[in-house]
Amino acid sequence: MAAEPVWSVDPRTGKPRERVAVEATTEDVDRAVRAAHEVREALADRTARAAFLRTAAGLLQEAGEQIVETADAETALGPVRLNGELARTAAQLRAFAEVVDEGSFLDIRIDLPDPGAIPPRPDLRRWKIPLGVVAVYAASNFPLAFSVPGGDTASALAAGCPVVIKAHPDHPATSELCASLLRRAAVKAGLPEDVVVLVHGFDAGVALVRHPLVAAAGFTGSVRGGRALFDAAAARPVPIPFHGELGSLNPVVLTPAAVEERAEEIGAGLAGSMTMGAGQFCTKPGFVLAPSGEAGDRFVEALTEALRDTQPAVMLDHRMRGSFLTRTYEMAMNDGVTAPVHPVPGDPHTVKAGFLALTVRTLVDGDHRDLTEEVFGPVTVVARYDSRTEITEALARVPGNLTATLHIAEQGQDEDAAPLLAELTPLAGRVLVNGWPTGVAVAAAQHHGGPYPATTSTATSVGATAIERWLRPVTYQSTPGHLLPPELRDGNPLGLPRH
Repeated sequence: MAAEPVWSVDPRTGKPRERVAVEATTEDVDRAVRAAHEVREALADRTARAAFLRTAAGLLQEAGEQIVETADAETALGPVRLNGELARTAAQLRAFAEVVDEGSFLDIRIDLPDPGAIPPRPDLRRWKIPLGVVAVYAASNFPLAFSVPGGDTASALAAGCPVVIKAHPDHPATSELCASLLRRAAVKAGLPEDVVVLVHGFDAGVALVRHPLVAAAGFTGSVRGGRALFDAAAARPVPIPFHGELGSLNPVVLTPAAVEERAEEIGAGLAGSMTMGAGQFCTKPGFVLAPSGEAGDRFVEALTEALRDTQPAVMLDHRMRGSFLTRTYEMAMNDGVTAPVHPVPGDPHTVKAGFLALTVRTLVDGDHRDLTEEVFGPVTVVARYDSRTEITEALARVPGNLTATLHIAEQGQDEDAAPLLAELTPLAGRVLVNGWPTGVAVAAAQHHGGPYPATTSTATSVGATAIERWLRPVTYQSTPGHLLPPELRDGNPLGLPRH
């Protein structure tokens, strides 16, 4: 049976652009994983790893015009957004090179022997080593920063793990281009090109997570797809870590004092955040608790006005567009739900943003579970509350999230601030005050993860500590110095941070 072709498709028209590759067979996946596995020792050289990451960043930026043109043709995200994403991707690669150079990610801990301790303590030297080949599943909505050259790839390579990347079908040409640049960067840094390998196809993705030489996986995508791969990773004869980002509602709570103070500003800010990237950000605010009353009405009016002025947007593909329109239509059919600005089709390839409105009482008393599930696209749900108790009742319906946002009064004291912040903290991995969650800074203190279904682990996929996902600790006990890795020897010959 012939391998199926992989086509690059223009989401603005729905028409194929070019044939890019063919879907990988099980045999192709086996060859890809074995090729990556065979060169893993080459990544043991931290100096070469750091040079590789910096070279990759440079090559991506040198090819920036071609990358942005290709990615825009496949995603319709626009040059402004994609140039920003490319800059972020290059900065992320360089940031991980600095992590590799600095060395604290190795978490070196040395306990010298103490025969007088109870019980006696031998010489113990602990550090972290790479897991092995990492499977990376590229995201649809970030063709660069969360795809082939993105955070999972960068952090895994920084940890010393070769990667086999499963390309997303929405941007296969961009994936091929970026993979070729990464492989070229490896060679320029003195490493084998197979430290990065790319495969295409749904079946290839399933075969990848099941391959016995794959040691861990990173995924960004839907709850349904991510959960299926997570279950497959756990069902293997030797289960492996599966770090999946699956879905997030990203609730927002507006205190009465906040909307009294700046209802119009908050309404306009919400509209901008929920429609950014056609509402296809994993951190889009999808559920908002706003107070009843005159100030809350002003917030809703501002949101309504801002959304009516928003231009129709092209989604990443026609399947997602169809799902968005079907989901929002079904949600609007719930008893007690209205659509002050109904999400509707634009031309045959676009959608117009909107929002759904109801009361918390309606949400809590009725069977409205679909209103507290993520919808990919430019829509949010606004639930109006009459009391502090109703906020708690509504939040009890909200699953785990990447983010949770609280808007409080900026002038003077807001008595609801502290208790609501405490109530939101268990729901998310990042809690914001008086801001909007779209946009994730690449920084040492960043956490991009959260309780299930936001992610399947407690790890972050953004920031310096994302490297920890691809490492495991090992302790050497009473080991002669000449047998120890240089990183653990007396005198600290490599000058690394050590405890």
